[in-house]
Amino acid sequence: MELGFDFPAMAGMNEVRVAGAHEALLHRAAQAAIAEVRRIESRYSRYDPDSIVSRINAAAGSGRAVPVDAETAGLLGFAGQLHQFSEGRFDITAGVLRRAWDFRRPRLPQQAELQPLLALIGWPKVRLAAGSIELPLVGMELDFGGFGKEYAADRAAEVLVQAGVAHGYVNLGGDIRVVGPRTDGGGWCFGLQHPRRADALIGQVVLTDGALATSGDYERFFDLDGQRYCHLIDPRSGWPVRHWQSVSVIGPTCAAAGALSTLTMLRDEQGLEWLQSQEVDFMLVDSTGQFRTSAAMASHAGGVQESTQ
Repeated sequence: MELGFDFPAMAGMNEVRVAGAHEALLHRAAQAAIAEVRRIESRYSRYDPDSIVSRINAAAGSGRAVPVDAETAGLLGFAGQLHQFSEGRFDITAGVLRRAWDFRRPRLPQQAELQPLLALIGWPKVRLAAGSIELPLVGMELDFGGFGKEYAADRAAEVLVQAGVAHGYVNLGGDIRVVGPRTDGGGWCFGLQHPRRADALIGQVVLTDGALATSGDYERFFDLDGQRYCHLIDPRSGWPVRHWQSVSVIGPTCAAAGALSTLTMLRDEQGLEWLQSQEVDFMLVDSTGQFRTSAAMASHAGGVQESTQ
């Protein structure tokens, strides 16, 4: 028995696929996993005025610390680790830059627009205490978008396992966590999106466990004067990264794979050497459309095609 469930969440369509048990168990487990994704979306969305993120942002500059529960404290700790690990390139206070960058229209902001926003960015400015957080400046914001979907994929997969599912996966818009092989022991096959052709792939990855995550410059962007400007922005300069079209990483968890893919994008031309040092499998497409893969990627990927613009 194998069942697939498609559902909308986190601004896209997603899938839970489960196999290897009675239909009723599989159905209950999948619905519980979907409910977990939606719980996390509601809890951490900056668009929901009742979310913990919105409450923290609303209190910015008020001098009032906002209480947080253990789950939120853990995610804040993870954000702090990513900030340190990336040498400041990953910063969940950088969402304020969307006030200057609107990727629905091709317009470059003036430095005078960016400067006051850059003054609001900086994870070290955040005041963390046991069970609470305070944003000290009016206008500061937190945005969990950099890892929220990957966290949700991992949590949904844990829900499946706890419900007794041993074969399946969670796919949240290309951020994937596998909970076990197919019932015949084979792997699940996932396509890697071509960053310049919506109807094409640059390869396929077969997994029996672990996770796959991709970051790219083709999700939210505009092209202007032959240059692509995407939503992945270096918080130190306020300008989008440019060196990679896409970065796909295989990791033990979706949160780990997603962090590595995003941090590689943010490191621009230094990303390849840095990612190689992390000892994970990957596939990268650079700004010229050429791809780079880890030595072991051949054990996971098949039908890889050279990307072209």
